[in-house]
Amino acid sequence: MSDPRFPIGQYQPEPFSELKKQEWLNDIRFLPQLIERAVENLDEAQLHTRYRDGGWTLHQVVHHVADSHMNAYCRFKLGLTEERPDIKPYEEKEWAVLDDVKTLPVNVSITLLHALHSRFYEAIKNLSDVQWERTVFHPQHRKEMSLWYLLGSYSWHGRHHVAHITNLREQKKW
Repeated sequence: MSDPRFPIGQYQPEPFSELKKQEWLNDIRFLPQLIERAVENLDEAQLHTRYRDGGWTLHQVVHHVADSHMNAYCRFKLGLTEERPDIKPYEEKEWAVLDDVKTLPVNVSITLLHALHSRFYEAIKNLSDVQWERTVFHPQHRKEMSLWYLLGSYSWHGRHHVAHITNLREQKKW
C-alpha cells in the first residue's frame, strides 16, 4: 500500500512548459469544485473521520485547504508586487484546531474556496514567462521559491488533499 500521507506522492518540481502551466492553472481554477464533489453527501460523522491514523479529519482537511490557499493567494500577490519578499510561514497544525475549524461547517470553507480561487486564477492566468520567474523567500525553509514553483506546489496541494478525501471514501465505500 502506498503512503496514506501522500496519496499522489510528494511534490516534485517540474521545468516550465506551456502544457504544464495550463494543467496547473486548471488545478487552481477547478479545485473548489473538486473539493465540493469529494465531500458531497458526507454526513457529520463521516466528515469527522480521520483520513489516516494520526491525520486530520476530512472536516479539518477542507478548512486547511482554505487556510493554505488564502496564504497562497497572498504569497503570489506579494511575489508579483515586491522584490523577493519574505513570506509569512504559519503553523498549519495549530490553525487546524482553532475554533473556526472546530465549529464551522465545511461549506463555509468551500464557499470561500470558490471566491478565493476565482480571484487566484484571475490574478495568475495571464502571467508572462518573466513573471513566473519572480521569487519569494520562505524563511522557515530558508529557500527562495519562484512563482512557477509555487504554482506547482499549490496545484499538487489541492490534488493531494482531494485524494485524501476520495481515498477514504473508496476505502469506506461511502
